[in-house]
Amino acid sequence: MTDPQISVVVPVFNECDNIAPLVGEILAVLRGRLPFEIVCVDDHSTDGSLEVLQGLKAQVPELRVLHHVARSGQSTAVRNGVKGARGAWIATLDGDGQNDPADIPKLLAARDAAPPEVKLFAGWRVDRQDSGSKRWASRWANRIRCRLLRDETPDTGCGIKLFEREVFLDLPYFDHMHRYLPALVQRAGWKTVSVPVSHRARASGVSKYNNLGRALVGIRDLRGVAWLIARSHRTPVEEL
Repeated sequence: MTDPQISVVVPVFNECDNIAPLVGEILAVLRGRLPFEIVCVDDHSTDGSLEVLQGLKAQVPELRVLHHVARSGQSTAVRNGVKGARGAWIATLDGDGQNDPADIPKLLAARDAAPPEVKLFAGWRVDRQDSGSKRWASRWANRIRCRLLRDETPDTGCGIKLFEREVFLDLPYFDHMHRYLPALVQRAGWKTVSVPVSHRARASGVSKYNNLGRALVGIRDLRGVAWLIARSHRTPVEEL
């Protein structure tokens, strides 16, 4: 098999009714466009998602399935998917189907038009299809994060992103790090770009987050990322 130019990493937790349609959409968008692979990481689902993925794997040669033997969270699923990926560039999508795979070519086009120092292309949900309370909480969280971290990113919670694998694996790892990728990539000395993307209502299943729990965790994470940024020190290196 030709080495993939892009690996699509999808963290999955209890999305048994959403994952097969999502994989089908990815195939429809990328087959014939460029060599690719899909890496689905099952975070110890309890609803049959793993069995669905195993069935799909027998039918889809581009699909690889990784499985957590214990539930470890979305950031760990994304990181393990990136570590196992073979592509030099990674596209991520949430497993709930709310991100549209048809936006992946838009991110690829933005990458091809950008200077080489841009290493992250972050999706920006300009028309979110979530509840009013969830949109309100996200709006305020984004404002607080932007003011504290100065990452100039309007939407870090969007699951669809495109980034260079090597750059990602060089970032500090911690739980919930996937929500702070623009700030972390900028801390590493690279640039980021936000790209407007579509957003869809959840077709099946329920959200794995609640506003209060996310806010409490977010406060601690914000302080930690701000500390990392304040303590960062980059030195250019030359070989003699």
